[in-house]
Amino acid sequence: MPEVSHNALVITARWVERGAVRYTPAGLPAVDLTLEHQSTTLEAGSPRRVELQLKAVALGPVVQRVQALSSDGLAHWSGFLAPTRNGKGVTMHVTQVDSAV
Repeated sequence: MPEVSHNALVITARWVERGAVRYTPAGLPAVDLTLEHQSTTLEAGSPRRVELQLKAVALGPVVQRVQALSSDGLAHWSGFLAPTRNGKGVTMHVTQVDSAV
């Protein structure tokens, strides 16, 4: 029986750091980001305040959408998690981003 696995992340956040556009060896545009998320959610029936920063990278056509976003506006970010280049932690690979207007 094939293994069923999922690796998907959807988060509402704003970017707080955005690097310059660079190009991969394959010629794809790429931009490194730090996303900031704040919310209140329920955990074990009690409200919990969540504040976090998350490293992210956008590749290909989604880079144009990222470049158009203001740093003070929230957006819905979708993607998947992968190990960082040094293997110590995770990075969100952004596959879609939409303004949270």
